[in-house]
Amino acid sequence: MTVRVATLGFPRIGGHRELKKALESFWAGNSSEAELLQTAATLRKENWTRQKEQGADIIPSNDFSLYDHVLDTSALVGAVPEIYGHKGGKVDLTTYFAIARGRQVAGGKVAEGHADCSCHHHDATDVPAAEMTKWFDTNYHYLVPEFKAGQSFSLSSTKIIDEYKEAKAQGIETRPVLLGPVSFLLLGKAHGKAFNKLDLLPSLLSVYTEVLRELRQAGAEWVQIDEPTLVLDLDDAARKAFALAYQSLTSAVPDIKLLLTTYFGGLGDNLDTALSLPVHGLHVDLVRAPHQLEDVVAKARPDLLLSLGVIDGRNIWKADLSKILKHIAPIAAKRDIIVAPSCSLLHTPIDLERETQLDAEVKNWLAFAVQKIAELATIAKALNEGHDSVKAILAASDAAAESRRTSTRIHNQDVKKRAAQKDAKLTQRQSAFPVRQKAQEEALKLPLFPTTTIGSFPQTKEVRQARARHAKKELSTQDYVAFLQKETESAIKWQEEVGLDVLVHGEFERNDMVQYFGEKLSGFVFTKHAWVQSYGSRYVRPPIIFGDVSRPAAMTLDWWQYAQSCSKKPVKGMLTGPVTILNWSFVRDDQPRSETCRQIAFAIRDEVQDLEKAGCPVIQIDEAALREGLPLRRKDWQHYLDWAVESFRVTASGVQDKTQIHTHMCYSEFNDIIQAIADMDADVISIETARSKMELLEAFTDHKYPAEIGPGVYDIHSPRVPSVEEMVELLRAAETKVPRRQLWVNPDCGLKTRNWKEVRPAVINMVKAAQVLRG
Repeated sequence: MTVRVATLGFPRIGGHRELKKALESFWAGNSSEAELLQTAATLRKENWTRQKEQGADIIPSNDFSLYDHVLDTSALVGAVPEIYGHKGGKVDLTTYFAIARGRQVAGGKVAEGHADCSCHHHDATDVPAAEMTKWFDTNYHYLVPEFKAGQSFSLSSTKIIDEYKEAKAQGIETRPVLLGPVSFLLLGKAHGKAFNKLDLLPSLLSVYTEVLRELRQAGAEWVQIDEPTLVLDLDDAARKAFALAYQSLTSAVPDIKLLLTTYFGGLGDNLDTALSLPVHGLHVDLVRAPHQLEDVVAKARPDLLLSLGVIDGRNIWKADLSKILKHIAPIAAKRDIIVAPSCSLLHTPIDLERETQLDAEVKNWLAFAVQKIAELATIAKALNEGHDSVKAILAASDAAAESRRTSTRIHNQDVKKRAAQKDAKLTQRQSAFPVRQKAQEEALKLPLFPTTTIGSFPQTKEVRQARARHAKKELSTQDYVAFLQKETESAIKWQEEVGLDVLVHGEFERNDMVQYFGEKLSGFVFTKHAWVQSYGSRYVRPPIIFGDVSRPAAMTLDWWQYAQSCSKKPVKGMLTGPVTILNWSFVRDDQPRSETCRQIAFAIRDEVQDLEKAGCPVIQIDEAALREGLPLRRKDWQHYLDWAVESFRVTASGVQDKTQIHTHMCYSEFNDIIQAIADMDADVISIETARSKMELLEAFTDHKYPAEIGPGVYDIHSPRVPSVEEMVELLRAAETKVPRRQLWVNPDCGLKTRNWKEVRPAVINMVKAAQVLRG
């Protein structure tokens, strides 16, 4: 029996973030389309070569994307909403980036209306970006496909075929990757009159058939078709759609082999559906769902090639190679298998070897994308040639696992004891919301439709340079603090001038909303180069939580006090919540996530109480990622929501009634967790609603959400500046759903990634919109 090594996808961004630099240069008009495409080609070649060198036998193509692989699929099948003016034929880069980022031409007039409202039209020069949401329970964002009743599809991009041929010309045989047709439809959004998205499957399959035929003609033997929705709760209609899709594709193109790829969880009650499909291979995630292996093997056809996702594609810990070998050796002895990461390595940093300054002990516990492929090569060699062939590597793996289990740096008994407290008072505010609301109105004296921003202001080139110079010791701490104070004071004065009601200090001292806090907490380590794509050219360096978490000293107090000294208006204290810190970090896997989250909650609670003692009247505890951590199966939701909500309440429940607690949440569907959001018991929640045109507010309306809400009226993920009229229309839509006394006016999210040329007019327009509503 033979064991081969495969990868399902590799990070696209480049070891030195080459893709980010190329994209942003192109968008700024400083480089050509040809230069952008050349950078992309160079990165693809490096990725293919690197995977081969690390020991991968099966290497993917079409896993690279200029922005997002789901958007690539929309372009492939011509699923372009009418607003972008696509008239058929090839989807060009202008259209592609308009969908991703919106488009605004200088002088272009914004007409009333929105992207998904057929009764209005935007000027052709000004279109908003498509809706964006989280890719399952990761921090990666995808562009939501948009469908209408009776929609037809046509082959509108040859990217997948071109990139297969490109690799072949370089002497590298690849397995093209394609998002499966059923998942593509299920992950999209129906627009206009109600219809079943799966009714569009026959038309979509004609394009998929055409793609598979062209790939086969180009020489491809296998195609990896990702159907990650098979790990979700599905109804019978969806299961029938899978049967229809794969019977159709394998009948139409019988001479190409399909690897059906599932990840992010177990197949569960969809296992029989997956195994009944006439495909040639099946990939299963054995990291998230190790116990499914026995059922998969017992039920799989003898000729079905099994791809086993044994290495964690979403976290950065070294694999316990001996444990994995023990798990899969009985299967490898009986049938040919592939060993692979659990999912695409898109979600991991590229190469641990670049981390020359990382703590040596912790570094010995880690593996990034490059190292994970090497781990897979070791597993394959051990199974093919015997354990003695990799004896030294297995011994080093065992030693690293034992070192991590026994390290005294990981465990702090005082932290564990505090987090284990069960006193109900730790999670209860002094009074119910109506009492608090009255106390806060008297203390803050805000107008109707109070205006604020989410927290951060543009991190300009000067801010980033000052931070870099300070890190290199080229700028003294005294001079760096003076620079940051000047930026903060300037931001406060500007907010006063434009008429914002509740101010923020701008967060110029912060590199990232999670990293900033992690660097001040125990139990974290940080990297220099471990970037991971969040969306488009937005990359993050998630902190690594390796041990018990506590707060040695105040983290934000000095900056809040300085900012408040610059104004008589209230300035918000700005904190990141425990669930978001957890979900946006690489988290230790040696204890339940709930325990780690509760430890973080007590650390943030200490900060909240220090801010209140210093006189801070409004404290925002962002839980941008609360829904993102929701398990993929509904049966597992309540357990997660119970501990996530409790952790938030631990942070916020030690304050007086007059102290107003805000929270913020990023792109989310709130309908199904609205009770949990209400249970958080925040005084004000701000949410991202501009791209969905206030649709997301319906959950709060139906639930009669008791507290105050700031539905975002300005999409910060796009460079366009919305007009006063556009924001007024959004607020009027909001007012039909939520009583005006409950409404705040704010952008969708923080403004860190935008520039001042966009932010100033947009915020001024936002304040004017609030004034119109007050009138």
